[in-house]
Amino acid sequence: MNPARRTTAAAATAVVLATAGGLLTATTAPASAATTCTSPVFKRQFFANTTFAGTPKKTDCDSAIGENWGTGAPASGLPTNNFGVRWTVTRDFGSGGPFSFAAAAQDGVRVYLDGVRKVDLWKNVSTTVTKTVNVTIPSGKHTLRVDYVNWTGSANVKFAYLPRTSATVDKVKPLTPTGTSVSYDTATGKAKLVWARNKEMDLAGYRVYRRPKGSADWTRLTTTTATSYTDTTLPVTGAAYYYEIRAYDKAGNESTGTADQAVTTVDRTAPTVPTGLSTSSEPEGLRVGWSAVEGAVSYRVYRAATADGTYTGVGTTAQVSYVDASAAEDTTYYYRVTALDAAGNESARSVAVSGKRRDLTPPSAVTGVTVTPTEYGFEVRWDANPTADLASYVVRRGELWGDEEQQVCSLSPGYYVSADTTSYAYTVVPDGEESCFIVDAIDDAGNSSFKWTGEAQIVTATELDMTPSVATPEGSPLTLDATGAEGDEGNRLSWSGLGVDAPEAARGYRVYRWNPATSTYEKIADLGASALEYFDTAARRGTTSYYWVTAVAADGTESLPAGDAAVSAPTG
Repeated sequence: MNPARRTTAAAATAVVLATAGGLLTATTAPASAATTCTSPVFKRQFFANTTFAGTPKKTDCDSAIGENWGTGAPASGLPTNNFGVRWTVTRDFGSGGPFSFAAAAQDGVRVYLDGVRKVDLWKNVSTTVTKTVNVTIPSGKHTLRVDYVNWTGSANVKFAYLPRTSATVDKVKPLTPTGTSVSYDTATGKAKLVWARNKEMDLAGYRVYRRPKGSADWTRLTTTTATSYTDTTLPVTGAAYYYEIRAYDKAGNESTGTADQAVTTVDRTAPTVPTGLSTSSEPEGLRVGWSAVEGAVSYRVYRAATADGTYTGVGTTAQVSYVDASAAEDTTYYYRVTALDAAGNESARSVAVSGKRRDLTPPSAVTGVTVTPTEYGFEVRWDANPTADLASYVVRRGELWGDEEQQVCSLSPGYYVSADTTSYAYTVVPDGEESCFIVDAIDDAGNSSFKWTGEAQIVTATELDMTPSVATPEGSPLTLDATGAEGDEGNRLSWSGLGVDAPEAARGYRVYRWNPATSTYEKIADLGASALEYFDTAARRGTTSYYWVTAVAADGTESLPAGDAAVSAPTG
């Protein structure tokens, strides 16, 4: 800010008075040279009127707008009231973006951007008035003009324009830096980058990135506010690298990168030995992978039958993995890898890694599948599968979807059966539903015939309907859970709802089993109040048993029964 000084009346004399022929005349001083102010400094003009008419009384440069002239004149030759001051500046805003214009004045102030009014406080006031507006400034050069007038009384004015740097507001990226160049010193192996300074007012700095030729991944080397950077980390391997510079602002927005700046280093050393070797079996072969070696342009893969055996080259690749399609299934191999640079220098061989190509040949499909409805569900049988490495069978049941012309078997997860059997007792409560079945073969590598081929023999069967003719009534205070016998303990029944601590505790419980011959639920046990489970060892195996359990009150009355069914597979 360059404030105009107030002067005394004697010193403020702007004209020379002389007499000529008895008349009083005024002779003005010689005009001074035009004032030029370097952006972003404002050019300031003082007018002896409020319309900015005529030639300014004074022109100078002002770095910031912030004046308080009180009740005096702002400059020599100006009145204490009814004067105007105009500030103008043209500057490059770079990428532009969101700004705030903050103005305060007594009396009037107007702010223009490229001739368009943005702030308008144009009134004779007795106190300072303020206003802040948010403005989006386009990229490039723009002109700011601030007009201030004082009509009467005290005179003060302040104006500032600042970028809004909140990340939620500023989404405008800085412009890409220009004037970028790189030089490489072959003696030191260092690369020096230089670029021109950006014009953005909210610029935070620059980021320097580097990537090897052939890679799309950039590595940030440094963040700086300078306009040059020397890279001392370049490997002297003869490899080519690219640099780019990106500007970033205080809101975190980053510009696009400059055009790639290429450097080819001197080749003095071979690449380092590859590390991180691993193997994985794939349908196409045995894949050998390793970590990327800086400066390497290709890799050679060697294979041997034993860890310390003779290694023979099997392939070369520019990638960080190689698929050995010649590897046989179920055979262990040992691999070592070397790295080569652009000059053909080859590293030492890596440590050995072993791998085996997985068996991806599925078993043959299961044939001869039959499904017979039984009292316990279904008996499933099939022909023995001839696959040499067969590990197990999977019996899967599903539901039939669709109409009679085209049906689909929607399968559920299955049950695994050992490879030395060809039958399975599939237990399910038989209530007359139609089901579909397949039997899948699995080898010792986990290959599934059905999953690999999508084909299997589908057999449909309809369950027997063993549902009791007497329905279990609703409203029992008990909940019954029945499970089929798996050993000699019999079917297990457990219930809850009226334990010894319940407000209406039962004095006992009665257990009933459905007898299809008599079409009745027959009592098979009377139990005490503390009983919450019962094992029915008399139940026949290989069938479905239906049960009721009732709670017996003190007067001998029984609650409504709770019902459930237990399915047990046949023994042997």
